[in-house]
Amino acid sequence: MDVVLASNNSGKIREFRQLLADVGFAVLPQSSLGIESVEETGLTFVENALIKARHAARVALRPAIADDSGLEVDCLRGAPGIFSARFANQQASDKDNNSYLLERLTGVPEHERTARYQAVIVYLRHAEDPTPLICQASWEGVIATDCRGDGGFGYDPLFIVAGKNARASELNSVEKNQISHRGRALKQLIAGLKARDLPSHCGN
Repeated sequence: MDVVLASNNSGKIREFRQLLADVGFAVLPQSSLGIESVEETGLTFVENALIKARHAARVALRPAIADDSGLEVDCLRGAPGIFSARFANQQASDKDNNSYLLERLTGVPEHERTARYQAVIVYLRHAEDPTPLICQASWEGVIATDCRGDGGFGYDPLFIVAGKNARASELNSVEKNQISHRGRALKQLIAGLKARDLPSHCGN
């Protein structure tokens, strides 16, 4: 079944396709359907995910999945949070955001650099779906003092995974998908879709 993914982030697209392939979903990035990104005006991850999913479902006339995810750093009172993708500036690259985060944490000792990734994923059968599936998961870690690793995206080169002597950017895709915030939220989503008896509930 085709489902539109309300994202143009190549890293997210790759992860969603890997994780949803086994349940028969053909993930279509919204850009492949000519759908432009919608302004994220919500104040929470949940609100922004719903805004993006409803917009994509409305334009595509098919089911939609959206996530809103980001990094929360405790000593920054949860920043960058919902502004993770544009922490340094509105057009920031991953490198810009990582550099800015390191700047903000200058002089902060390791034990105060605790952080977590948050992911909220929503699924809508159609744009006006009154009962969206909403799944949330987090991933604990510590922010390093330098970037390392070639994999992943976002803040992965700085994110030292709790319980592992490795950055998120140093994990292979299989391992990352098993333990990451997005991977675990997607597992919740898949379980929820199966519980809904998916084939009989996806009409537009």
